[in-house]
Amino acid sequence: VFLNGDIEETIYMVQPENFVLGDSKSMVCKLKKSIYDLKQVSRQWYYKFHQVITSYGFEANVVDDCVYHKFSGSKYVFLVL
Repeated sequence: VFLNGDIEETIYMVQPENFVLGDSKSMVCKLKKSIYDLKQVSRQWYYKFHQVITSYGFEANVVDDCVYHKFSGSKYVFLVL
């Protein structure tokens, strides 16, 4: 679920073992999308989820950030992560 998430920071990583070619051992990879094992990957996923779900008119609960609600006329919708 965390793959291909957007990242705001500039992050470089050592090349994977089987990816290194000849004299390029001192080169690094610049990440354009998040991958597993990044410390902030879950925060970035939640931030993107929050942006999308609020664009549909949902509001985050003030007590618990994992609960969203939307009121439309006489209908109530609750979304719980």
